[in-house]
Amino acid sequence: MPFDELTFPAGLHLLSRWQSKDPEARERLKDIFDAGLGGQLDEAFSKPAPEDAVHACGSIDLMTLGLIFDLYGVTAEEFYKGDPERYVRAVMLNLKLLGVRKVYLSWPVYGFTAEALGQKMIYSDRFSPGTDPEDVLLDADNWQDRPPLDLTGVIPRVLDETLACYRRLTGFNPVLHLSAPYSLAADLYGQEHLIGALTHDPEFVNRFLDDLADTVLKPWIDHFFSQHPHGWVELSDASGSPFFIGPRNCRDVAIRSIQRLVDESPWGRRVYIANYRGDYVTQAKKRAGSSRRRSSHAVETESLSLEQLFDLKNSVCRDYVIQLADDRIPTPFYVEKAIERCIPLFVGIGATQIDRNSIADLETALRDTREMSIEHVEAIKTVARAIVDNGYEPDGPPWPGTVYFEDVSAESKFELIEVIVGTVRNEGAL
Repeated sequence: MPFDELTFPAGLHLLSRWQSKDPEARERLKDIFDAGLGGQLDEAFSKPAPEDAVHACGSIDLMTLGLIFDLYGVTAEEFYKGDPERYVRAVMLNLKLLGVRKVYLSWPVYGFTAEALGQKMIYSDRFSPGTDPEDVLLDADNWQDRPPLDLTGVIPRVLDETLACYRRLTGFNPVLHLSAPYSLAADLYGQEHLIGALTHDPEFVNRFLDDLADTVLKPWIDHFFSQHPHGWVELSDASGSPFFIGPRNCRDVAIRSIQRLVDESPWGRRVYIANYRGDYVTQAKKRAGSSRRRSSHAVETESLSLEQLFDLKNSVCRDYVIQLADDRIPTPFYVEKAIERCIPLFVGIGATQIDRNSIADLETALRDTREMSIEHVEAIKTVARAIVDNGYEPDGPPWPGTVYFEDVSAESKFELIEVIVGTVRNEGAL
């Protein structure tokens, strides 16, 4: 490496100094990014992650945005939509600084799919863009009259160019990120309005989601696979999670719409969704009188068992099991299910778990984080060894499993990330 900081843990130490407003660290980062964005470090991006060890990876685009804004004054809209090569190189370079060996490209999918249809967005300088909740595109009267998807428009074109650049620079098959039908509907119709419709007219919501799947997602995914037949499509549906709309609506509406898309399409096996969160709500008990109180949940939480919800989630994410921080179900449950299905395990690290603003005592946080990281790595290794013994044949990602950062930002505590990445690198060998 031409820069020592592109080796672990020197990059994280540099990022910690930058976060502390050290001007020398900022200048050093500027030198590194000048070289990386100029194409001088492209060779380092094409090395695959080891196949004989647990991976660490995750969503780091918000942290990358924070760096690029500070170093170059590039705002969120410019960063995500202005120059695909800059975006890809910046994210790849940031992975190197973090010490992450698994090359994974992501962007803030929430809102982007809706923006392609004409939904008004809110862009700021250094924070993730989102749809404007006060100015939604559709309502109950015009939902069938929305503008058609234009695959030559700004967002589809930017994603085409970004994924082509990623494939060219790394040699890896790209992943297209799109909003799942329920989350897309929420962005276009408004979260609160859609929950109201879900409560009073669920059949309308199902028709709405089917229409979005047929006229937006299906042609967009067809377009993607015509360019990258060995790629993957990851749908994002946090808004359709059991935590927000209840387990039964997650089953009957959000997951149902994805199952239909997957089952009726030739590329269905290459489409998945992994961010349904809040498994713990299946364990909740309805309180007396709760039906009289306004709730963010559209159904009773006890209407579906944990086992049933897991089977549903597995039906739309068949190649690995994932435990997210907000699931709050003990890890052994997910270990058992991954072994039963003979697929690898991913374990999520939530944004608040590494947020520097939520740390009361750093020494305690470092100790707890190391213990947590060891437990996660051992769980993933337990699954990997068991499924190989049971006939699983490793064929690239998702093998052998991943400790997954759900969101790394400029406000993440880099000392905690160093503990997690270091544990994965030191303890993850199979």
